[in-house]
Amino acid sequence: MKHFLPTSKAEMQVLGWQQLDIIIISGDAYVDHPSFGPILIARVLEAKGYKVGIISQPDWKTDADFTRLGKPRLFFGISSGNMDSMINHYTAQKKLRSSDAYSPAGKAGLRPNRATIVYSQKIRALFKDAPIVLGGIEASLRRMPHYDFWSDKVRNSILFDSRADILVYGMGERAIIEIAAELNKGENISELTGIRGTVVSSSHDSGELKLPEFSDKNSPKDFLKFNKLFYENFNTKVISYPFAGKYLIHNLPAKPLSTKELDDVFDLPFTRLPHPSYQGKKIPAFEQIKDSITSHRGCFGGCNFCAIGAHQGKTIQSRSQNSILQEIRELTERDYFKGTISDVGGPTANMYGNSCNLNIAETCKRRSCLYPEICPHLDYSAKSYKKLLKKANSTSGVNHVFISSGIRFDLALDDDDFIFQIADLHTKGLLKLAPEHKSEKVLEYMNKPAFYKYQQFVSKYSKISRELGKQQFILPYIIVGHPGATLHDTIELAVYLKKNNIKLKQVQEFTPTPMSISTLMYYTGFDLEMRKIHVPKGREIRLMKALVQWFEPDNKKLVIEVLIDANRKELINFFLE
Repeated sequence: MKHFLPTSKAEMQVLGWQQLDIIIISGDAYVDHPSFGPILIARVLEAKGYKVGIISQPDWKTDADFTRLGKPRLFFGISSGNMDSMINHYTAQKKLRSSDAYSPAGKAGLRPNRATIVYSQKIRALFKDAPIVLGGIEASLRRMPHYDFWSDKVRNSILFDSRADILVYGMGERAIIEIAAELNKGENISELTGIRGTVVSSSHDSGELKLPEFSDKNSPKDFLKFNKLFYENFNTKVISYPFAGKYLIHNLPAKPLSTKELDDVFDLPFTRLPHPSYQGKKIPAFEQIKDSITSHRGCFGGCNFCAIGAHQGKTIQSRSQNSILQEIRELTERDYFKGTISDVGGPTANMYGNSCNLNIAETCKRRSCLYPEICPHLDYSAKSYKKLLKKANSTSGVNHVFISSGIRFDLALDDDDFIFQIADLHTKGLLKLAPEHKSEKVLEYMNKPAFYKYQQFVSKYSKISRELGKQQFILPYIIVGHPGATLHDTIELAVYLKKNNIKLKQVQEFTPTPMSISTLMYYTGFDLEMRKIHVPKGREIRLMKALVQWFEPDNKKLVIEVLIDANRKELINFFLE
């Protein structure tokens, strides 16, 4: 029978355990589901025979939650959870959010700012000699010196601020298994300096490429050069940089999991439920994904505002159809399942089964396999994905299979049969796509495909929907405030939306997240070619948002203001009619 991992001494005693080997601390509520990264790692370690316990959303203002499971035999594993805690807490305007999707009943305030650092420092104070391993998205994307939007400064690697021993970046199964095995053999954690997928502090420079010494006195241009060197080499060289008499060593990324290995991870005995201690309180993030299926990892899109490539990597790691269909069959037996699978996908749904024909995805210097044009060596056929969706759709107990994780329209353009299948079977009236902008200049700064490709897809999809006798629409995702965008660019975007009667209730404001290329441009004011670019900030972003939401009554005066200032008075009646 499937069981939850212990969260208390009493639960340990039921299992007959006196001491845990490993304790995982997470900023998220304990949902025993593979979509929750720290829990997935806990299950992977359990499968290797280790006794693993969970401390979820500990109260950092006291000691009790951190000591309730005692000291682990091997190490503490610490993560902020599925989100960077600062993004979890604050909007793009740095306003405090009123809810937390990863907490019971969506309650805000159950994790601290910079949770990884706070938890790690707390453990270091309470258990001075206990090894501490960092992981998760917050640690992964702050593993190198990075611009921090919320403090408006460049911060050093989170490894130094947290006082931890080792940092696991990316999808951490391989690295965490190797760390646990070495410690279990009696190795000292300070000696584990060469494990792939880790970042460590060392007194010796073992790097193949040395970056300039980190200093908060470095200029923005220095920081840009630092990061360019890193991005061009981190997949192929061990990188080091000196700091305070030591070296930060960034080891090569971990090897991607094979299909069999990924199947084994998702086939682990997850209960796929929130812990019973929450007494039925709903956890919004679980409610959103409980009827969805993860089919693969990785993304070769290389969008500049996204850090998935730096975290999950470019290599697409796909589960087998048998593993996915078995999970679907188990899902149909859940009391909460009502016959609709909300999603079968990953970072980009229609990258399932895709691969590099040259088998060099891990070492290729090209950041995007899709921009400016699709790489000729990329196998981007949707054949495997179409077959998977059809089999999922025909599974007993399944009435509908939808796609909500989004598709790359540029990949789909050459496959009318796939577009037909989406329109016919996998759209719930509204298909979400992400052109992000209309301006070719802005799209270039984003590393996104030309706008005409989006229009081509819209034309094909709309035509097929009409032929099917279905009234279906496309909802575009738009980003305002991206580096390089101006109010003039946004006016043209707004004109397109108005002409096509597209009224966006939600518009994404660019948020400078750690370790993205767009964040580098935001902080430095330069693109990767060292060309000066405009960086919108403050009220200008508010005006951009008003333009693309011209239909909101509160935006009327702002729209008029922009059009007058831009010498586009002829558009005033157009927008206000």
